[in-house]
Amino acid sequence: MKVVGLITEYNPFHNGHLYHIREAKRITEADYVIVVMSGNFVQRGAPAMIDKYSRTEMALHNGADLVLELPVCYATGSAEYFAHGAVALLHQLRVVDYLVFGSEIGDINLLTKTAELLVSQSEAIDAFISDAMKEGYTYPAARSQAVMRYLSVDQPISQKAMIEVLSSPNNILGIEYIKALKRLSSNIIPITIQRQSASYHDSSLGSEINSNVPQHSGAYHLMAEETTSHESYVISSATAIRNAISNVNDYEQLALIQSSVPKDVYDILLNKYNQTFPITEEDFSSIIKYKLLSENSKTLTNYLDITSDLADRLKNLKNWNVTIAQLNKEIKTKNITLTRISRALTHLLLNLHNDSMKDYIEHGYVFYARVLGIRNKSSKLLRLISNINNIPVITKVTKAETQLCALGLQMLSEDLFAAHIYNQAVYERYSTTILNEYRHGICIL
Repeated sequence: MKVVGLITEYNPFHNGHLYHIREAKRITEADYVIVVMSGNFVQRGAPAMIDKYSRTEMALHNGADLVLELPVCYATGSAEYFAHGAVALLHQLRVVDYLVFGSEIGDINLLTKTAELLVSQSEAIDAFISDAMKEGYTYPAARSQAVMRYLSVDQPISQKAMIEVLSSPNNILGIEYIKALKRLSSNIIPITIQRQSASYHDSSLGSEINSNVPQHSGAYHLMAEETTSHESYVISSATAIRNAISNVNDYEQLALIQSSVPKDVYDILLNKYNQTFPITEEDFSSIIKYKLLSENSKTLTNYLDITSDLADRLKNLKNWNVTIAQLNKEIKTKNITLTRISRALTHLLLNLHNDSMKDYIEHGYVFYARVLGIRNKSSKLLRLISNINNIPVITKVTKAETQLCALGLQMLSEDLFAAHIYNQAVYERYSTTILNEYRHGICIL
């Protein structure tokens, strides 16, 4: 039996994700696909546009066999935390043979060499990063500069290649996945699929492509043989799809994205539009501002990603009558990115603290596998993971207290809080009740 792991957000699920699943299964000849998916908050420091159970259903309809929730402290973390938390979860299952991820470079050897360099020379590179940030660089730019400086000593990777690798978001995540595998001494084999043409940040929807013509205008390249002769496909980035959804005025206008997502995904979106989604960071604006007003500069630094400099800027805000997007822009500086600010405010909203993260990392990163959904035909896979008994498998929150250690319960409580605060935002906006985590069962297809 072969198992492939995927690390995802599906915010929302689209045709590129469908290709990712199909290609991962084809390349690895896997019998099962395990998806580790962010819950109701995602890595860019924002709420997911649609809730985690809807996205789980989308994944199960399109090839996933088992969907596990990535703990919220990692789901909203930097690339390093996000990757290490997700990889640690897959590693702890003891059934995953491969990890398949998308990258702009599509070269696993180059990504591996870069990861090995960052792991073996971490202290020297961290020192360079610190120096570069003191010169005013953002962390991503500082890391690129640090690696470039280190490579001034004779290294097997050219500076041109390294710049290309370190300037693209999916390459960066891929490097972090490989770093995590190496640090865990994991037997999981990393494989990358090259993203085609469209940028991760593309804000425009792709063009419709006839199924008989191989296309590459978007995130992935859907081969003609994967379609029927009467179908057309659009490959658009999740950013473009979210932007399109944000700009429609009624459910009929959702037709704009119809060809960018699988039919069953479109049906879910159509059914839940203006019932439970879309949700944006502005739906949490009042809570975030309340938290900012109730904290001082010192207590703010207890939260993940909030440094003393950022805390001072947050407390020195003069105008609170702005949107969260405008607030972020007011806080932004040359060396603090908008994404960093968004993550910091999300950590503040969700009460995610530095001390807790340190404890989690010191004691093994993950303490349970929380099941969001499973296909009926894949129950054998779940039984195998449970029988290995290397990590507790949570299918019912009500039973978690008897399964988890103190740190595990603390981590799970953060996940539950994040879900409940998200559900409350849904209710406040749409007067729709999503069952709380103690009553909501897993998705079974």
